[in-house]
Amino acid sequence: MAPFIRIVGDNIESKIIALDKAMMIAQSKGLDLVEISPKADPPVCKVIDYKKFVYDQKKKQKAIKQKAQKIIIKEIRFGPNTGEHDFDFKLKHAQKFLHEGAKVKAFVFFRGRTIIFKEQGEILLLKLAQALEEIGVVEVMPKLEGKKMTMVIAPIKKK
Repeated sequence: MAPFIRIVGDNIESKIIALDKAMMIAQSKGLDLVEISPKADPPVCKVIDYKKFVYDQKKKQKAIKQKAQKIIIKEIRFGPNTGEHDFDFKLKHAQKFLHEGAKVKAFVFFRGRTIIFKEQGEILLLKLAQALEEIGVVEVMPKLEGKKMTMVIAPIKKK
C-alpha cells in the first residue's frame, strides 16, 4: 500500500494526504476508506459507507438483468406430407409467436421411410418462410440434421 493517497468523497476536499491520516478521517465520520483506483499515482481512495456501496452495486446489476431481453424459442413440428389445412393452422401459431417477440424453430420430422421426401420437407419450410416474410426473417435456412430438417425464423425488430 502506498504511504500517500488522494482522498475523495462527499463533503471532503480532494487532496493528497498520508494513509493513516485518511483512515482517521474516515473513522471520525463513521465511514469506510475504499480504494477506487489503485493504478493511479497516488492511488485514489473514497470515504463511503461500504455496505451501502455494495448494496447499490447489487441493485444496479439486478436492474441490468431485468432489462436484458430473454430470447424465447417456440417450436412448430411438421411432417413431410402435412396437409394444407394443418399448414395454415400452424402458420397462424407461428405468426402469433413472432408477434409476441419469440423466435420460431420450425422442423419437419421424418419417420421411417419418409426420409425419401426430404425435398417436400424443404419446400414446406421455405413455403412457411415465404408466408412469414413480412413479420419474420429467416435466421437459419432449412438444413437436414439426422431425421429432422430444421429452420429458425426470428421476428423483425420494430423501430
